[in-house]
Amino acid sequence: MEVKDRKIEHINIVKKGGVEYEETSGWFEYVYLIHQALPEIDLQDVDTSVNFLGFKLKAPLIIDSMTGGSEETKEINKNLAALAHELGIGMGVGSQRAAIEDPSLADTYSVVRETAPDIFVIGNIGAAQLITYDIDKIKSAIDMIKANALAIHLNPLQEAIQPEGEPKFKGVLQKLAEVSKLINVPIIVKEVGSGISKEVAIKLKLAGVSAINVAGAGGTSWAKIEGVRAKKAKKMENYSLAEIFGEWGIPTAASIIEVRSVTDLPLIASGGIKNGLELAKAITLGADIGAMAGTVLKELLKNGYEKAKEMLSNTVNEYRLALFLTGSKNTSELKKKRKILLGPLAEWARQVGYI
Repeated sequence: MEVKDRKIEHINIVKKGGVEYEETSGWFEYVYLIHQALPEIDLQDVDTSVNFLGFKLKAPLIIDSMTGGSEETKEINKNLAALAHELGIGMGVGSQRAAIEDPSLADTYSVVRETAPDIFVIGNIGAAQLITYDIDKIKSAIDMIKANALAIHLNPLQEAIQPEGEPKFKGVLQKLAEVSKLINVPIIVKEVGSGISKEVAIKLKLAGVSAINVAGAGGTSWAKIEGVRAKKAKKMENYSLAEIFGEWGIPTAASIIEVRSVTDLPLIASGGIKNGLELAKAITLGADIGAMAGTVLKELLKNGYEKAKEMLSNTVNEYRLALFLTGSKNTSELKKKRKILLGPLAEWARQVGYI
């Protein structure tokens, strides 16, 4: 199956549903922010804006990497870019492999920059493809959308289950170190839903990456998505693996703790963040900004642009209220506020030396 056709299939599967983590949440239910009955600030004075990698966002939020590579996904990317523009937040595009290998598909990604000339945009290349690409191909992904940063996504589980997968990750770290010295935008390394461990975070920092997106377990499961595809293609061995590993991964809150326990790199929290309160919890754990993907996409596809805009606006308003109720004038103050960790997250935090 061609890459562009696979992109369409992925979107249709996500739209249909049933591919989210069910047994595993992001573990934000184990994080309690401390209510301040005397916040000593006015709600109207709360400032949700942040600076991330030198770019100002009106809220600590981006629409995370999702799609591109076909006419159907071009319209989706256009709408997502318009949403990011209206909200004053950032956006990442999906894997640009399709357009790197077939330049006629470039407009399905460049539509993002055309629609929103001033937003923070993140390009995207898979780690498995990074190894084989020369520097010109990598730079073409950046130039294609005038990217402010480039994400390299780590998806070993997805590649192992995908019928056409390429689970070849030997040499990724060395290539990351080389590329980080040759391009003029920050490199963000991200997972796609299984989380980043402290061991990987240390390696990434040493390789010279600029930021990490944990993309932990708790949202969309790419193992389940590829399991649906494998079953349809009668690749029963792959389907069987998806059945076992569909819930695999580090819960998002735990992944934030893992990474923050060993590095001070700028950190994006994603993986099942559903509202502004969970965004606030992620930031108190150590994230700098958060990201939402599947939640936004499903709202856009099922209920249209205005409903997706409403959902994102609500998320920002919820985050603002969380700042107010913790007595935080801004995100910097929120990061210093006391929080309580309970249950398995507290035990995880103890075992990695976070508390």
